[in-house]
Amino acid sequence: MRDERGQVTVMIVGFMMILLCMVAVVVDASAAYLQRSGLDTVADGAALAGTEALDLQAGYEQGLDDLQLSRRLVDDAVRTYLEQTGAAARFPGLAHTVVVSGNQVVVHVTAPLDLPLRVPDTAESVTITAVGSAVLAHAS
Repeated sequence: MRDERGQVTVMIVGFMMILLCMVAVVVDASAAYLQRSGLDTVADGAALAGTEALDLQAGYEQGLDDLQLSRRLVDDAVRTYLEQTGAAARFPGLAHTVVVSGNQVVVHVTAPLDLPLRVPDTAESVTITAVGSAVLAHAS
């Protein structure tokens, strides 16, 4: 009969490695989810700030019914919002793009995330992206 002493130790070590990898995946996924949630809030707020950037002079001259958003004013409003809320400090490496189409503002934000626990053979950091949009609607 074969001596099987020590086999349980190998099995326990194997299960511990699997358990540690599972914990790392859960921790990393939670960190990514929290970052995405925060970036969603930033993107939505920036889009809303962009829709508030109206060219009032054009509104006075052309009337409020045909009021369109100015790309320059929207960009400035989004940038100001991101600075005033401290988004760059909360999300180091934050980048944004703004798309203005008629009366709609779409803001894409991205930020790198250094993973707290790294599963072997995976990237040390990932890029998280969020999109926020808002529409300037005239009250009837």
